[in-house]
Amino acid sequence: MPLSDAKIRNLKSKSKPYKVSDFDGLFVLVKVSGSKSWRFKYRVDGKEKLIVFGDYPAVSLSKARELRDAARTNLANGLDPSELKQEEKLRRAEASGQTFEKIGAAFLAKQHKEGKSKATLDKTAYHLKLANRDFGKKAITAITAPMILRTLRKVEVKGNYETAHRLRARIGSVFRYAVASGLAETDPTYALRDALIRPTRQHRAAITDPIAFGALLREIDVFEGQVTTRIALQLLALLAQRPGELRHAKWGEFDETERVWAIPAGKMKMRRDHFVPLADQAIKLLDELRPLTGESEYLFPSLRSWHRPMSENTMNAALRRMGYSGDEMTAHGFRATFSTLANESGLWNPDATERALAHEERNEVRRAYARGAHWEERVRLSDWWAGYVDELKAS
Repeated sequence: MPLSDAKIRNLKSKSKPYKVSDFDGLFVLVKVSGSKSWRFKYRVDGKEKLIVFGDYPAVSLSKARELRDAARTNLANGLDPSELKQEEKLRRAEASGQTFEKIGAAFLAKQHKEGKSKATLDKTAYHLKLANRDFGKKAITAITAPMILRTLRKVEVKGNYETAHRLRARIGSVFRYAVASGLAETDPTYALRDALIRPTRQHRAAITDPIAFGALLREIDVFEGQVTTRIALQLLALLAQRPGELRHAKWGEFDETERVWAIPAGKMKMRRDHFVPLADQAIKLLDELRPLTGESEYLFPSLRSWHRPMSENTMNAALRRMGYSGDEMTAHGFRATFSTLANESGLWNPDATERALAHEERNEVRRAYARGAHWEERVRLSDWWAGYVDELKAS
């Protein structure tokens, strides 16, 4: 028997939801809370499907019947009402700017405000560019795990397994930002955790044999390329900091009177200020460098513009010119050399060595303590290391 408004109003909630039919597949679902929801049941290719029209009385009886009749007309024309409703929802999402590209841009802006490093921001922008090529214009709710996987496979097929994993993580970050913002319900990248080829972790090549390291130091001393490149490698060997931190070093960060290089948190991987003791040998190299680049804010400006730092490939390219392949030594490898030889000496507290490298302490209590600890020992360690470097060169 068809429903009436009076009958619908008199429907009471029960301990379980129940259905009351109208006709031609339309029914009202009475929930335990007492709310009443219009549903339309139909079949496509023998499969039962359901579409929700909304709650009564916001959607009246006559309106619900009108929506049912429109759905039946679409069925007669070979169109699935649920798919049509989803497509309309996606069109509205795209029109309102809820696309992956727009939300990705908002996520990147959030990282800017959080003070993320330039390297992190550049990587985020690069990964978003890769994703936007394939589905940036789509509503974020329309993007599925298989769709994302097709994008990841394009990177993976080139052998860039690490990039594929990082791209998946970055896309996931955008989705989680969308979920937190109420613009999406799930993160489809979660289902892809085991879908990609796992990259083989390779440590950056480093020379850790003292005799071989001494030979490298002598090669650097007689390097016939740019003088600034030679000094950069010499300082890298003495200071054992990350190549990017040295490339972006500015004269204003160095206090030769206090004999310290103060690296601001914005340049550090762990986002904390870091202080590096300067031994006599480091001060001497700075004095040699200042007449060459002292008019730039950077210790090692680019050859093309003094307003930009040296290229990230410069120091590795110099090592290749000296005959050291990427499997033998890298600019980043000087850190591993320092860590290995300093620890093997048995002279220094391992915590002081770790602090010299600005490594993250996982234990929060130890990390809080380590911020001010070991400075005096690190100063002695710096002087010892500089002297040891001289001994290796002379041996």
